[in-house]
Amino acid sequence: MRIIAGTARGRKLASPPGERTRPLLDRVREALFSILGDRVDGARVLDLYAGTGSIGLEALSRGAASCVFVERDRSALECLSANVAALGFGERSRIVRGRVEEQLERPPEERYELVFFDPPYSELRSPSRRRGTLDLARRLFAERLAATGLLAFHYPRDLLDATELAAIGDCDRRAWGTTEIALFEIGGLSSPPADSEGAASRVDQDEPGAEGDRDAS
Repeated sequence: MRIIAGTARGRKLASPPGERTRPLLDRVREALFSILGDRVDGARVLDLYAGTGSIGLEALSRGAASCVFVERDRSALECLSANVAALGFGERSRIVRGRVEEQLERPPEERYELVFFDPPYSELRSPSRRRGTLDLARRLFAERLAATGLLAFHYPRDLLDATELAAIGDCDRRAWGTTEIALFEIGGLSSPPADSEGAASRVDQDEPGAEGDRDAS
């Protein structure tokens, strides 16, 4: 796992052993940031269920102004802290240990141009926890985005239907292998991102069998 572009391009990132935390694949991160384009530059970023920080650190490498990382797993936090220090991003980073739900119970300190929401797949596959996780996404969209903000919600491909996503807001859905990302923008997406060739709800095709879960616990 490495930083793909920007000031830290090519730098390797530490990750815990085993499969409890599985970073988003390099090719998916590269495609996501290609879609985000110039909106990363100068952005305030919130990286939730941050794992080892690969998404937030990629944003910082590409010119984001700051990133708040939220993670509760001890081994992931150790790697996240080590990665922030190794890349020299300490001054632009804040690491928060705890549950995402706890952060939403606090008054927002600021709003963010980019929010990355990557809950454990188990939170979405469990009927008893799925509704609560989707409500978190809805609240993030309503309460934590800046006026020009965007929420990127990562989940297993085809797990969430259009009705569930519409309860959060209008979105542009993209899929790569077995992973899917929905992009929600304040005011709705008036037009597809720059690299789109079809409607804003288009789902990109890629080879099957790729895992993109950053935190599979």
